[in-house]
Parts: sequence; structure tokens; C-alpha cells
Amino acid sequence: MAKHAKIATKQSGAKANDRARAIDAIQLLKADHRKVEALFEKFENARGASVKQRLANQICMELIVHAQIEEEIFYPGVKEAIEEEIYTEAHVEHDGAKVLIAEIVAGEPDDEFYEANVKVLSEQIKHHVKEEEQRDGMFAQAKQGDVDLGALGQLMAERKAELMALYKREGLPAPTTRTMKGLPELEIGQPVA
Repeated sequence: MAKHAKIATKQSGAKANDRARAIDAIQLLKADHRKVEALFEKFENARGASVKQRLANQICMELIVHAQIEEEIFYPGVKEAIEEEIYTEAHVEHDGAKVLIAEIVAGEPDDEFYEANVKVLSEQIKHHVKEEEQRDGMFAQAKQGDVDLGALGQLMAERKAELMALYKREGLPAPTTRTMKGLPELEIGQPVA
């Protein structure tokens, strides 16, 4: 995956402009954001355990793939153009979401905290999206940097299609955290009533 981590810099000429028009990395990520927002809204309005589970699984699939292409391709590609604090917080926010995603994927709609997990995941994602998309956020900084967003977008679109096909065929993998070490000594207790 080293080829995904290369920084794409702006190129002059018609070829680079054609690629940028075809797929822009930020447009791709924003489209993912809108899709997941719509899925969360459908989940909130859904009735019936099977419908809720289908929607939750779809949300988890979209988020796992989205996080993976961001972490493998987009974040390394824009790292030099964005503030270190924004970069590191984005990774930690992804890992926090992955913990909830793992709980949701392993759970059932009739589990006591299932819907709460989906709701909190929705809130975490809204926060993360706001930070990425705000006026001085990651996306704005990437646009101002020397980054070929068209080349990154092309790589991301190809990887996204590959991952979606893989996970539809083989099922969702357990999310991989990159900043959280995990705590083997963490003990799961009963909720306090």
C-alpha cells in the first residue's frame, strides 16, 4: 500500500486538469459524508429490528471503507499541507468511531445499548465531518496546499471500489485502530442502573 501513501502534488497541463475534473478527493469524501448522514437519518426514522440492523450495517460498511481510504491515501497525501494537530486528531476521531463500529457490527438491534451506540456514532461522525469541512479545516488546508486532489481522488475511488467489493463478498473486517493501543486490562462490567 505504499503506492497509496505517496504525496500527490499539483501538476500543470491538460492531463492533470482532466483528472481533477473526473474525481476530486474532497468531493469524493464530501459525497461519502452526505451519504452517511442520510443513512443515519433513515436509521433514526426506521421501524423494525431487521431494517435497523440493515441500515446500521450499511452505515458501518460505508464508514469502514471511508476511514480506510482516508487513512491509506488522503491523510498521507495531504499531511504536509495541513496542521499537525488537525492530522493527529482526525486519526484519533477515526479510532473512537471504530470502537463503536465494532460494537454495532457485533451487536443486535435488541441489545440494550445498540441504538445508543448508533446514535453516539452519528454524533461523533457529525463532529468529525464538521472539523474536516469547516472553513479552516483539513479540506480547506488541503486545497491551499500543493496537493493534486484529482490524482488522490482517482486513487481513492479505485481503492473504495476494491474495498466495497471485497467487504460485500467476504464481510466486514474488524476495524483496525491506528492510535489506540487497546487495554487488555480493561474490564467490562454491568451498566450502573
